This record gives sequence, C-alpha cells and structure tokens, in this order.
Amino acid sequence: MSASNTPTGPGPSARTDALLPLLCADEEVVAFFAGVADLDATDPADHELVDGVRLASGARLEQFARAGSGDAFCFVGEGGEERPVVYVSLDGEAGPLALGLPELVRLCLVAPWWRNAPGRTAEELQSVADEYRQDVPDFDQRRDRAAWALGLDPAGLPSEAAALAQLAHLSQGPVAATCLVVGYQGDPLNPLFDAAPSGS
Repeated sequence: MSASNTPTGPGPSARTDALLPLLCADEEVVAFFAGVADLDATDPADHELVDGVRLASGARLEQFARAGSGDAFCFVGEGGEERPVVYVSLDGEAGPLALGLPELVRLCLVAPWWRNAPGRTAEELQSVADEYRQDVPDFDQRRDRAAWALGLDPAGLPSEAAALAQLAHLSQGPVAATCLVVGYQGDPLNPLFDAAPSGS
C-alpha cells in the first residue's frame, strides 16, 4: 500500500479526493451546491469548455462543474482536489477561486454569493447576504446539513469575511498570473475580480 493511500488519522482531513464524488451524488450536498451555491457537478458529460479556452501557461484546464449559466469551474494542472480552481465565465471573464476544492467548498458554504463580492463595501456585501437569506430562509440548516455530509463541522467553517478576503487575495496575487485563461482567439480573458471588497 502506498503512503498516499494510507490513512494518517481519523476524520475527513485524512481522505484524498473525497469531496468531488459527494458533490456529484450526495443528496444533501447536491441540494445545497447545485440549488443554493450554483455549483453543479452532477453531470460530467455536460462539463466541456468552449473550444480554444485554455490556460496561457499551457497547463491542463479541467472542468469539473458548471453554474446554471453555463460558466465553468475548472481545476488547474495535474493532480487531484488539491489543484487550484478557476472560474471561467461565458461573459469572457476568468480568475482563481480557491487553492483546492476543499477551499472552494468552504467558500461556497459560507458565502455562496461570492460572485457579487468584488468591489462592494462591507455594507453592500451584508445587503447581498441578507437578500440570499431572504430567498433561502432555511439557508443555515441547508448549509449545515451539506457540511456534515461532507465531513465538515459547520462550527469550523471560516467566516464570510475571511473566505471573501482569501478570494480577493487570490485574484490579485501570483496565483492569478499562473491561472491566466485565454480565449479561443488567444487573448487573455478579463479578470473575474478586478477590485477587492473594501470597508469604506
């Protein structure tokens, strides 16, 4: 048995590539991620990038989920769920969302309204969050059920502010350069986030 397949201890942290199968099949997880967070990993046959969309570096760009709009969630490079995740919009925008699927899962659990985050003030973000909760009155319960199904303790999830701060950091740091996506004509897609949320 190889070291990479040998459990190192109890709990979900010891599992390797355990999240994506749950995003595809677990009822509570699918209900939250596809229904609330707009991340649908249930039909891999539908997960195909537009021809010509690729990473500027030449590294692999592998779609694993889609939004209702058809936008794509993609892994960067080779490996498993630890790979960086980029979002590719049909509107010609792209950018990194997380350093691995576990980080993306936590972002979606605590702030599924992340698409509305760039450039907004703290007050505006709170308004967006309040609107989400009005539309999904049982949001906390659905989030907690999905978290438990994924082997995560809801009490250990990051705050909305911390998750969004990490998202802003990725969009402006070196990861954004290594995850640069180009379109079918060879031109870089526009940054997904060109401004970080501020408190002013």
